[in-house]
Amino acid sequence: MFVYLSKKIAIPNNIRVQCVSCNRVDGYIACGGDDGLLKVLKLEAQSSNDSTLRGVAAASNLTMNQALDSHKGRITVVSWNERHQRLTTGDEKGLIVVWLLLKGSWYEEMINTRSKEVVRAMKWNWDGQKICIAYEQGGVIVGSVEGNRIWGKDLKTIQLTAVEWSPDGRLLLFGSSSGEVVVYDTNGNFLSKLLILCANTGTLEDTAKVVVIDWYNDHYTFGYFEQNCPTLAICFDNGRCQFMRSELDNEPVLLDTRIHITWAQWNHNGSVIAIVGSAHDSTGKESSNVVHFYSPFGEHLRALKVPGKELSSCTWERGSLRLVLAIDSFIYFANIHAEHKWCYFADTVVYTFSKPSRPDKCVVFWNTKTNEKYVKYFSNVLSLASYGDLCCLTTMSDEANTKQFGVILCNSIGSPIDCKYIGFTPTYLAMTATHVAAATYTGFYVWHFKNIKQLATLEVTGKRKTGSEKLYHVDDVPSGAGGDILDFSRASAPTDDPLRALALSDKMLIIGRASGILHQYSMPSLSLVRKHRLQNVPHHLTLNSNSSLLAIIDASGLMMIFNLEAKVTSSDGQDSYGELLQFERKDVWDIKWAEDNAEMFAFMEKTKLHIYRGIEPEEPIVSNGNLCQFKNLEVKSVFLDEVLMDPEKTTVQNVDIKEVKSLRDARHLLETSGIDEALKFIELNQHPRLWQLLAEHSLEKLNLKVAQHSFVRAKSYGGILFVKRLANLQNEDMKRAEIASYFSRFDEAEKIYLEMDRKDLAVGLRKKIGDWYRVIQLLKSTSSAGADHLLEEAYNAIGDFHADRQEWHPAIQNYVLGRNQERLSKCYYMSDNYKGLKEMTDFLPENHSLLPEIAEMFVTVGMCQEAVDAYLKCNQVQQAVDTCIRLNQWSTAIDLSKKHNIKEIDTNLVKYAEVLLQSKKIFNAVELYRKANHFLEAAKLLFQVAETEALKQMLPLRVKKLYVLSALLVEQYHEHVKHAQVPKAKKRGVETSSALAGLLEEDSRAISDTKIIDNAWRGAEAYHFYTLSQRQLYEGHMELAVRTALRLREYDDIIDPIRIYSLLGLVGASVHAFSILSKALSKLESIPTLSQEQKKQYEELALEIFTKNSPKDSKVNKVDCLSCGAAIPDTCTSCPECETKFPVCIVSGRSIFINQFWMCPTCKHRAYEKEIVNRRNCPLCHTNIQ
Repeated sequence: MFVYLSKKIAIPNNIRVQCVSCNRVDGYIACGGDDGLLKVLKLEAQSSNDSTLRGVAAASNLTMNQALDSHKGRITVVSWNERHQRLTTGDEKGLIVVWLLLKGSWYEEMINTRSKEVVRAMKWNWDGQKICIAYEQGGVIVGSVEGNRIWGKDLKTIQLTAVEWSPDGRLLLFGSSSGEVVVYDTNGNFLSKLLILCANTGTLEDTAKVVVIDWYNDHYTFGYFEQNCPTLAICFDNGRCQFMRSELDNEPVLLDTRIHITWAQWNHNGSVIAIVGSAHDSTGKESSNVVHFYSPFGEHLRALKVPGKELSSCTWERGSLRLVLAIDSFIYFANIHAEHKWCYFADTVVYTFSKPSRPDKCVVFWNTKTNEKYVKYFSNVLSLASYGDLCCLTTMSDEANTKQFGVILCNSIGSPIDCKYIGFTPTYLAMTATHVAAATYTGFYVWHFKNIKQLATLEVTGKRKTGSEKLYHVDDVPSGAGGDILDFSRASAPTDDPLRALALSDKMLIIGRASGILHQYSMPSLSLVRKHRLQNVPHHLTLNSNSSLLAIIDASGLMMIFNLEAKVTSSDGQDSYGELLQFERKDVWDIKWAEDNAEMFAFMEKTKLHIYRGIEPEEPIVSNGNLCQFKNLEVKSVFLDEVLMDPEKTTVQNVDIKEVKSLRDARHLLETSGIDEALKFIELNQHPRLWQLLAEHSLEKLNLKVAQHSFVRAKSYGGILFVKRLANLQNEDMKRAEIASYFSRFDEAEKIYLEMDRKDLAVGLRKKIGDWYRVIQLLKSTSSAGADHLLEEAYNAIGDFHADRQEWHPAIQNYVLGRNQERLSKCYYMSDNYKGLKEMTDFLPENHSLLPEIAEMFVTVGMCQEAVDAYLKCNQVQQAVDTCIRLNQWSTAIDLSKKHNIKEIDTNLVKYAEVLLQSKKIFNAVELYRKANHFLEAAKLLFQVAETEALKQMLPLRVKKLYVLSALLVEQYHEHVKHAQVPKAKKRGVETSSALAGLLEEDSRAISDTKIIDNAWRGAEAYHFYTLSQRQLYEGHMELAVRTALRLREYDDIIDPIRIYSLLGLVGASVHAFSILSKALSKLESIPTLSQEQKKQYEELALEIFTKNSPKDSKVNKVDCLSCGAAIPDTCTSCPECETKFPVCIVSGRSIFINQFWMCPTCKHRAYEKEIVNRRNCPLCHTNIQ
C-alpha cells in the first residue's frame, strides 16, 4: 500500500485537537479538543466536467464547518451512531451531549451530566440501539437510543480507559489503566477476564495501559478480509498490540510497534489497522509522530511520518481511501492506495472482494468493453498476474492441517485452463505467454505451461512433465541444469536475505532481495547471469518490452530506472553490466511500460499520471486510476477504488483512457494546420499509431497517396489493400461510401448508396455488418429479382441470432418466414414445443430427410407414437419397432411386427423378460408382458408371486391384491383373444361368431394353463373372504362373520387350514354356534402337520368347552332352496338335498337365495342389490361401479 499526506485543515486559535471520528455513511467528521472545541466538518468533491477526476484525485472543499458550543471542558471522546444519524460527545467534566442533524445543521437532542467524572470512552453497538458510556473512575452506563437508561454499574476497583461492543452486541469489553480487559454480558454480568499476552515488558512496575479496543464489526456489509482472521485489536500505550479472532482466542497475534500508541482503528473491511503514536529517536530525547499500518496477521504494511508535536487520534473515511489524523491544532488527511488483488488482460479486469454471505473469495472477471461480468469463487486468493489472453491466480487450500497452494490459469471468462499445486505460500507472482513465476520469501518456482492450443489436445495425466517446472532456493546459484526436483521444504528453508520483489519476461527473471541485491536469471534455462546491487530495498519491479530497462519502486515510493544492458567499466578496468540511470521520482505507487515502445512508460505519482518518453516528461495529468495498459500511445486505467466501493455494480465509466501528448498534438495539427504540417510532425515523432491517425485523416480528405504512404509506415496491410481498392473506383460518391463504411459510419454509407440508386450495394453493406433487420426493410421496399431468396437468408440469420441466445419463440417465427425446416425443428425441440414438431411431421412429405431426426427427438422425450409415425412416414419400419422396444411399448411393437411381418419381436421380448427375471425384477417383467399383450404370461408371474407371499404369511391384503391383479390379467387375456378373432373371421368369410372363435383358440392355446384360466379368481376370493370375515368379527357383526368364515372351507388349498379353522372356531364360539366350533376343532385335530403337543392342546380345549356346552348351534335360521324347495339353514353354501351350489354375496359373505342380484361386469361375482347400492367399487376386483 502507499500513503501520503494530501490536505491540512487548521483549527482556529491554535486549540489542540484531542479526538476525531468519521461518519462512514454520510461523510461527516467530528473533532473535539481543548476548551470545549467541537466541530463537525464535511468534505465533498468539487463538481467537474472531467468524469475521471474521482475519489482522492478530485479537489475537495469543506461543505460543512459547524462549531458546536455546549461543552466547556476538554472533549475526551466523540462517537457516531451512523444508523440513526446521531453524534455523541463527552468531556472531562462528565457532560454528555447527543446531537441530531436537522435541516442541514446539528442541534442538541439530549444532555446528561455526571459531575467530577471524566468521560473516558463511549461506543454504540452494531445496530445503533444501545450506547455504553465508561467513566474514568469506573462508572458504566448503558442506555438506549431514545435516551433511556438500561442499566448502570460502578467498577470501583478499575480505572477505565476503553470500551467496546462485540460485533453481535452480546458482550462488552472494558480496558483499564492496569492493562486488564474484562468481559461483561449485555445485561452487565461479569463473565471473565481476557487473556492478555502482550502488555507487560518484563518488569512488575512497568504496567501498560489499554489505550484502545477496536472490534471490527462491518462484516455484515463488507464480509471478512480472510476466513478466521483476527478482528479484535487491543492496543497498549507501550506499543504492544494483541489481535484476536474472538474473546476466547488462546493464540492471538502479538506485535510490538515500538511507539507510544495514542489511538488505533480498523479500516472499513478489516484488512488494515492504522496505529498512531510517537516514536523516540536513539537518544530517547526527540520524538516524531508516526502512523503504522498492519494487516490482521501482524504484517507491517507501511509507515508514515507526520509533522507536529502530538498525534492524538485517527479515523478512516468511507471506503478507507483517506485517513484523518488529529495533530496538535490541525486536521490532516492522508490518501491511501491499497494494494488490491487485481490484474488486467484482454479488455478484462479481474478483481477480488469478500461477500458477507460466503466464506470464500468472490473473483469477478469484468469485460470493460461489454460491461459483462463473470463471477467465480475461490478459497483464499493470494495473488493475481496476467499476460496476453490468460491470467493466473494463486489460492490456498481451505482444508484443515494442509499446506497446499494452487496456481490456476484462467481465461477471460474465469474458466480454469490448467493448474498446478505447490508447497509454499506464493507471495509474489508474475507471468508471460509461456511461464508463470511464483515466489515466497525464501524460494521461487517457475512453471512452463502449455498455450491454449496445446492444452486443447494435451492428454490429462497425473504426472508432472520433466522440465516443465523448476524450483530453487533464493540462495541457490543455478547454472541452467537441475531444479526439476520439487523439494518445497528445501525451498522454504530460512535465509538471511529474503526475497522482496519479482519481475518476469520472455528473456529474464529478476528477483529483488531485502539487501538491495538484484538477481538476474536467463529464461527459460533459469541460469543465474549476474547480480546487481542497489541502495534501496525493492518493493515493486517491472521490465520494459525488450527487457533492457527495469523500473524499481522501493518501500517508500521512490522510483528508479535501471539499465540492464549498460556496460560499465570500473576504475580497475573491469567491465560489468547494469547501471542506475539518473532518474528518480518520489511518491510513486504504480508504473506501466508501453507494450510497443521500449522507452515509454507511465507511472502514478500521488494523484497525477506522468508519461515519459525516455527521460523526457510530458505534462502530468490528474488521475487516481490503477494503470491497466500502455499501448498505441494510450494509457488505460481503471478506478479500482470506485469499483470496490460497490463491486457488484460496475460501469464502463470506471475505465479511463488518456492519450499521450504526441497523439494529442498530431490530432490537433490535423484539425488546424492540415496534412502537410502533421506529416512533418509525425516524421519527427514516429509511431505506428500516429501513422494510422494520419492515414485515417487522409482517407477522410480522399488523399489516397498520403493515406497509402501512412498505411505502409504503420504496417497496416489491410489499410494498404483498402486504399488500392479505392484507387480502382472511378465514382467519387462510391469512394466516399466505402470510406464511411471503413470508419463504421454505416448509415452515412447507406445514404450515399441510396442516393446513387444502388440499393443492391446498400443491402450488401448491411449483410456484411450483420444488420439483417435493415436488410429486410430494404428488400421489402423493392421488387427486384432474387429478393425472396435474400429475404429468406435474412430471416434465417435473425433466427440464428435469437437461437444462439436461446430465445426460441422469436427464432421460430423467423425460421418459419425463412422456410428453414431443419433449424425450425431444432427450435421446436429446444423450446419443448412438441405440438409444433408434430404438426411439422404431418406437413413434411414422405421420405423427407428430416423425418428420422424429428423421430429421434420424439424418442429422447419418450413420445413413442409420434416417433413411430415419423419413422413410418419415411419407411423406416425397423427403426419404429426398435423405438417401441426402447420405450417399452411392446403392444405397439407387436402390432407393427405383425403388420409388417417382422419376426424378431417375440424373441426380443422373451430375452428381455429373462434378463428382468434373472435380475429379480418380477414386476418389471409383468409390466413388460402386459404392454406386449402377453397377459397370460404376466398373470402366471403374478400368481407365482402371490403364492410365494402367501407361503411367507405376508399381509393378507397384499396377497389379495396380487391375486386380483393376476385375475384381471386373465380377464384381459380373454378379451384380447376374443377381439383378435374378429378380423380373422371376416377375412376367411366365416360366419361363426367372433366370441366362439376366441373361445376355441383360447382352449387350444391354454390347455396347460387350465388352472390359472379356470380358477383365475379363486385366490382373490379366498383372501377376500378371509379379510372380510376378520373385519366383520372386529366390527361386531358376528353372524355375518360366521357365514363368511364357513366359505373359507372351500379354500384350504390356498390358505393354511390352521388359519381357516382357527378363525371359523373363533367366530363360531362368539355366536354360540357350538356345532360349527366342534367341527372346526375336529378339523384342527386331524391336520397331519400339527405336532402332538398342539393336538393335545386342541383336545384339552374341546374337552373344556363341550363338558359345559352341547355341540349344537343355539340359533338356526331356515330358508328354502331355489331348486328343490327344501328348508335348509341359511349358513349353507350348497343345498344338502339337491347339491345346488349357491352364489355368494361378495359384500356380506352370505349365500344368495333370490333370483334378483347385482353382478360385477369385470369379475362376474354377485352381491345383494341392497348391499352394493352404497358402494363405488366392487369389493373384490375394485372396478368402478357405474
